[in-house]
Amino acid sequence: MAHLEEGDVVLCTVDRIVGTVVFIKIEGDGEGSIIFSEIAPGRIRNIRDYVVPKKKIVCKILRISGDRIDLSLRRVTQKEMKEVLEASKQEQSIKSIFKGVLGNKADPIIEEISKKSALLDFCEKVKSNNSELEKLVGKDSSKKILEILQTQKRKKIEIKKEFSLTSKDPDGVEKIKKILEPVKNLEIKYISAGRYSIKAESEDIKKSDNLIREVLETLEKQAKKQGISFTLKEK
Repeated sequence: MAHLEEGDVVLCTVDRIVGTVVFIKIEGDGEGSIIFSEIAPGRIRNIRDYVVPKKKIVCKILRISGDRIDLSLRRVTQKEMKEVLEASKQEQSIKSIFKGVLGNKADPIIEEISKKSALLDFCEKVKSNNSELEKLVGKDSSKKILEILQTQKRKKIEIKKEFSLTSKDPDGVEKIKKILEPVKNLEIKYISAGRYSIKAESEDIKKSDNLIREVLETLEKQAKKQGISFTLKEK
């Protein structure tokens, strides 16, 4: 549970349905639950149209309170679902590489890595510095794993959000330009009538999302100082 935060989108497996609560297993991070109102919008006629035991689903973490994790299925966008499933596919591919090289020793090694960081992130780091991998599996096995990893390209994931900046001041346009000017390493595009989009690309979903969130918080603060209206479009 150490890696989880509120707002994270995670891959889960439906475990059981008790009354109006669905209990699910979060991949590598314990158990969570979804109340029926968070399964789908509107009235649900048959819960099994959405969840059945052993089915893989993508959920969003709403709250973490001690050992209790509340999740939502209906708040996950198609894009978020696609990204999580793609990341899972890549992780399974990496596990297959480890098992192909290490055999029965692979599972405890993968478990050891996962205690400290996501497997995908770890493998991305060892491409530039494999000393940590050598400590875990030895020089020869490390070399073999690294050679296979180097042939694979980790897909970049795009996170995009829409926001608006509007002002009734005569110099409002200039003020907005000055607010947006300091933003670097992220792509901001004008859409229309005070509407803008902001985009980040990274191999790490959380990294992209956090980067955009930080920039938007800064933009909101700057806009408030200048008397400019800031609105974030929530999807």
